[in-house]
Amino acid sequence: MSEHGEGHSAAYERIRSKKTLGEILEVATSFEKAAFEFYTALIPKVSKNLRYLVEELAGEEQGHYELFTSLAGNPDIESRIQDEIKTPAEDRRFSDFVQLPDLGDHPDDQAILQYALGREDAAMKQYRELADSTEPGPVHDLFEYLAKEETLHKQELEKQYYEIVYSGGPGNG
Repeated sequence: MSEHGEGHSAAYERIRSKKTLGEILEVATSFEKAAFEFYTALIPKVSKNLRYLVEELAGEEQGHYELFTSLAGNPDIESRIQDEIKTPAEDRRFSDFVQLPDLGDHPDDQAILQYALGREDAAMKQYRELADSTEPGPVHDLFEYLAKEETLHKQELEKQYYEIVYSGGPGNG
C-alpha cells in the first residue's frame, strides 16, 4: 500500500479534474488562433472546390480568437477568472489540436476535411461540456455560443466531406 493511501489518489484526481476559467480561456484562445492560422495557410493550397469553405472557416476562427482576446477586459469574466471549472473529457484532444499538422504544399481535399472535422468535433465537444458545467451567466453563454458555432462548422464540413468523398465530387483524387 502506498504511503499516501487511497485518499491521496482521490484528492489528486479531484484537483486534476478542474482548471481555472483563466487556464481554460488561455487554451481556447491558443486553439482558436491555431485554427485561424491553419485555415489561413491552407487557402492558397486547397482546390478551388474547398477554397470558399476554408476562407469562411478562417474568418470564423479569427472571430472566435478576437472574442477570447477581448474577454480579458470584460468585468463579468475578469471577476471569475480564478473560478474552477470541471475539466472536459475532451480537454487533452482539444489541447492537442493547438499543434498544427503539415499537410504539404498540395494537400488533398479528403485529408484537409478529415483534419478539419476532427478539429471542429473536438472544439464542439469541449465547448459543449464547458457550457454544461458552468452556471448560467456570461461564461455559460460564451461556451454555449461557441458550442453552437463549432457544431455549425462541423455540419458544413460533413456536408462537404460527403459530397467530395462519398459522391465522387470535384476535388476527389
